[in-house]
Amino acid sequence: MVKTLGELLFFALIFSGCSTVWSIGEVPYVPTPMEVVERMLEMAEVKEGDLVYDLGSGDGRIVIRAAKKFGARGVGIEIDSRLVRIAQENARKEGVSHRVEFREQDALTADLSRATVVTLYMFPEFNAKLRPVLERDLKPGARVVSHDFPIEGWSPVEIQKVKGNFLHDHTIFLWKLPE
Repeated sequence: MVKTLGELLFFALIFSGCSTVWSIGEVPYVPTPMEVVERMLEMAEVKEGDLVYDLGSGDGRIVIRAAKKFGARGVGIEIDSRLVRIAQENARKEGVSHRVEFREQDALTADLSRATVVTLYMFPEFNAKLRPVLERDLKPGARVVSHDFPIEGWSPVEIQKVKGNFLHDHTIFLWKLPE
């Protein structure tokens, strides 16, 4: 029986033809569609001078886009070394490797104190574990943007929907830490 939203998504990925299998409790790599990436960065009002941290950065698309389109700097935190190498190569190909870096690290152990924007696409269970890290590390005025999953106990300042495929539409949540 499915007990959590994370488990439901896990099974949905398997039954939709996703070829990679993960253990329940892990966060699978599912790339954020580029139209969602764009909307996340726009909602966070990313600009030159921002330092965008993407937790679970996968192929690096969010921090690469933040650097290329908005002139921000970026740090991708990714636990999978193979994806870190792919992200580094993608940054090189896009000509922004001097503006972004990718670290092989568990997002729960990352120091986020320099971030002005944090993006994530993690299950609610992970977001609940991450919440104290965000509250400890982020400075007033920092923005947090989540694809599809809220952060329990936080009230978003904005929620937007992005039309998806036949499986689901995307929901983007934005929070701003009080100044």
